Amino acid sequence: MKLMMIAAAALVAGAAQAQDVHEGRLLYERHCATCHGLDADGQGPMAPALVLQPVDLTELALNNSGTFPMARVVKRIDGRDPLVSHGSPMPVYGELFDGDDTPLKAETGQPIMTSRPVADLVEYLKTLQK
Repeated sequence: MKLMMIAAAALVAGAAQAQDVHEGRLLYERHCATCHGLDADGQGPMAPALVLQPVDLTELALNNSGTFPMARVVKRIDGRDPLVSHGSPMPVYGELFDGDDTPLKAETGQPIMTSRPVADLVEYLKTLQK
């Protein structure tokens, strides 16, 4: 049992290092910047048309006691934790971002499974934190 836990931890640690920030940036620019803005400040060109304004993605960690909310961000992107915006859910990109199952290390230390594209996108968002 202990060996299984060590192996799982090594898998999560290895996967966290293997994310492609450049690919995450491209995904962000293609799918997220319209609402959240190129600077991820929530001031995208579609923001004025939305009932609920997009959040400033550069302040996710700041607004979470300095810890990047990995599990919440992954679940918002892939649709497990829907967010209502403009009278309907935030576009759910989980299916669009399908790919190899990839474990990420949540802020609790537990692994959270997601697709490779979502993992890349989340890794990029981590680089934007103030």
